Amino acid sequence: MTGRVARALITGVGETDYVRGTTQTTETLLLRAALAACADAGVEPASVDGVVMPSGKLSAETFVHALGIGDLRFHAANSMGGASAAAAVMIAAAAVISGQASRVLVAAGGTQFSGGRKLSRSDGSAAQFSWPAQDFRTHLERPYGLTVPMQWYSLQANRWLYETGADPAGLREVALAARAHARNNAKAYFRDRPLTAQQYDSAPYVVTPFRIYDICLESDGAAAVIIEPSGTAGRDGHRDVVLLGGGEGHADVPDDLVSRPDILELGLAKAARRVLGGLGLTAADFDFAQVYDCFTFVVLRQLEELGFCKRGEACDYVLSAGIGPGSGTPVNTHGGLLAQAHIAGMNHVVEAVRQLRGEAGPAQLARAELGLVTNYGDMSAGSLLVLAAS
Repeated sequence: MTGRVARALITGVGETDYVRGTTQTTETLLLRAALAACADAGVEPASVDGVVMPSGKLSAETFVHALGIGDLRFHAANSMGGASAAAAVMIAAAAVISGQASRVLVAAGGTQFSGGRKLSRSDGSAAQFSWPAQDFRTHLERPYGLTVPMQWYSLQANRWLYETGADPAGLREVALAARAHARNNAKAYFRDRPLTAQQYDSAPYVVTPFRIYDICLESDGAAAVIIEPSGTAGRDGHRDVVLLGGGEGHADVPDDLVSRPDILELGLAKAARRVLGGLGLTAADFDFAQVYDCFTFVVLRQLEELGFCKRGEACDYVLSAGIGPGSGTPVNTHGGLLAQAHIAGMNHVVEAVRQLRGEAGPAQLARAELGLVTNYGDMSAGSLLVLAAS
């Protein structure tokens, strides 16, 4: 679903603490976030009649039993990796606009840190995961040592740096901005651990050109939102957020990264053209952007495809205009995946809602009327939301 969405609101948001080490299960974390979102919206959990599950981590029946839902009218799940959360919000919006449900819950997160490392099994053998196009991963990439996302995206990053001559200092600037924003967020894991340019430059490369600070956190936690149709009676003094539009996009060759004609292609580019074009908006219109940041490089490429600058100019853009606190268009005012937590992009949505409500605490921007959220996942799939203050 793309273009203008005039009849959907985000009426509630909720999140757990973000930690690295927990005894709580993914189910517990997701349900706690769901209950917090219901409380924030001022609704009884049992009144939820729709559920969308990014990446399908829980069954619909789990929510029915735990929330006491008496009549679940709609449920769905999607699978776009890190792009799932924003796309799931659009599924929820479609459900309430079409009348299939009146109050839809979307919850994302889990035990990415405590649930087990992704590199190996307990017996020391290589772990196998359900990445897109598993046969490509197993038979084409793994024999050459390509086994984890930081290796896949290093191919893109190195090609981008080579083709465009971009200044690698732009990667550092994204990492520093994330830590600077995190200092204003009580829920950010790295709130009290600032990062200096010297620390960044002294850090080892994990996979060139990524130093340790270019790579997002493994985290435990969850976040959730409630979607309702416009005209819903809200609580006194409670500001809902208007979902103006959104959509998703996929690369022309969505599964095979290494043989893609343009290895730098992002599905987000297609979604951005459709959605922003349909709304008559450009990047310059937004007061902030919450941009999915699994790697610093991915932020830079998305800024280019969103229209903040041209391909190859993102490093110059962040180094000159800035994206940290006090910049013209701040990026990831919560610290993002790099400095707050990796909650599959739903924490980006929650932060956007808080900014638009004027409830972001020390991180609150002086002007926050129109916000952009992106998600990025799997082999360059992208999704985005355009949100406005009510």
